[in-house]
Amino acid sequence: MLALHGSGGFANLNYNEFAHMLADRGFAVFVPHYFDATGTTWAYPQEIREHHRRWIGVISDAIEWAGQQEFADASSVGIVGFSLGAYLGLTLSAMRPGVRAVVDYFGGMPDEIIAEMKHCPAVLILHGDRDLTVRVTEAFKLESLLKSRKVPHEMKIYKGAGHGFRGLDMLDAAQRTYFFLRKHLHDSANFSEPKAV
Repeated sequence: MLALHGSGGFANLNYNEFAHMLADRGFAVFVPHYFDATGTTWAYPQEIREHHRRWIGVISDAIEWAGQQEFADASSVGIVGFSLGAYLGLTLSAMRPGVRAVVDYFGGMPDEIIAEMKHCPAVLILHGDRDLTVRVTEAFKLESLLKSRKVPHEMKIYKGAGHGFRGLDMLDAAQRTYFFLRKHLHDSANFSEPKAV
């Protein structure tokens, strides 16, 4: 399973804590530093337009590398993406077979990818209805696409939440993430040894 940070890199959310939470529950978790490929520390719209293909390549390479590790299951790939990371994860999973589940934390699917979409794994959409960075309309647009393609999905819109969750919303989102990934990536009796890289 890959955890993908947003446009602020590792500055805004504690991705390592999140990765360890999932690892403690039996997932092999990888946190690729995809910004390193372009020397990016914060991604503004111009950097995103300029570098998104390179970042998707790095994430694809990370999936290949992760699948070669003895404690990982290459047939059970999932992505948890936050904001920009969700956009990149959904884009990659739409173009590349093999990803079985994506958790979209306050992100969306780029319009230009929808027409080219070849694959789509199960998707969990988590979004705040007061998000001013990525509007909640992105969540509803993705839900509509998934319904039209008959893709398994779940969605939770958090009342009053902005771009990022706190307190009980974050706890609820983490719990939903765990159960969604467990449902789509693992046999309930076949968890790997905990590991976060």
